[in-house]
Amino acid sequence: MICKGKLMILAADIGNSDIVLGIFKDSELLQNWRLHTVHHQSVDEYEMLVRGMLFACDFSLEDVQGAVLSSVVPELTNVFLNLIENLVGQPPIIVNSDLNFGIEINTEIPAKVGQDRLINALAAYQQYKTSLIIIDCGTATTLDVVTAEGSFEGGVICPGLLISAEVLFSRAAQLFQVNLEMPENLIGKNTTDSVKSGLIYGYGGMIDSLIDKLAKEIVQMDQPYPTVVITGGLANKLLPILPEVIFHDHLTLRGLYLFHLMNKPVENGKEQ
Repeated sequence: MICKGKLMILAADIGNSDIVLGIFKDSELLQNWRLHTVHHQSVDEYEMLVRGMLFACDFSLEDVQGAVLSSVVPELTNVFLNLIENLVGQPPIIVNSDLNFGIEINTEIPAKVGQDRLINALAAYQQYKTSLIIIDCGTATTLDVVTAEGSFEGGVICPGLLISAEVLFSRAAQLFQVNLEMPENLIGKNTTDSVKSGLIYGYGGMIDSLIDKLAKEIVQMDQPYPTVVITGGLANKLLPILPEVIFHDHLTLRGLYLFHLMNKPVENGKEQ
């Protein structure tokens, strides 16, 4: 059960490529920021960056009552634990599979599932309450399945769009880096447009095919045809060729907010 009430919290999601921070008040995302992930940066260096962003937005942390942290970068977990305690005066709730997600984790080793995948599943399921395919386009592209009963069944992990592009450019001597944007036509009349078509349409086609195959497997499980939700920093690159999916820009931050509500400490039977 999610407890609702007036609450301002800081949510932080540490990913392999980006770090996303958000401030919620009464379930509304007031402000969010994105930083590039630097694996060996210190607490002081990150704190200077974060305080600079807060200052630029004329935002104060005085009213923040709690925090939540998700991290898939182990060397940065303690860095941000200390950073958040410096910023808000208390340690964050750290996402782990032993806490309450509001869904069952039906995988072989729940602790090995990426925290961001579970948080996305939490957010999407709380909104739609049906069978789901949840796509996250980041460093890796993940497609995860949740049943209508709220069971996280696992999914598919693919190399991300940027990784695929970087490998192509590094291995093919006569190909050069291009902007990841939709070409005017699928048939490229020059190398640049041909590469764009291969990356955008090729990658979008892969995701579209995986959605179709996953949906068939979900239906074979006596589940309703799934709702498909997409999020992540690169999702908007693929939206024009994935018209049936629902785009959520801040799904992970929303999931972290809900996770905090589900797991925040209570004292004497009352919320802190």
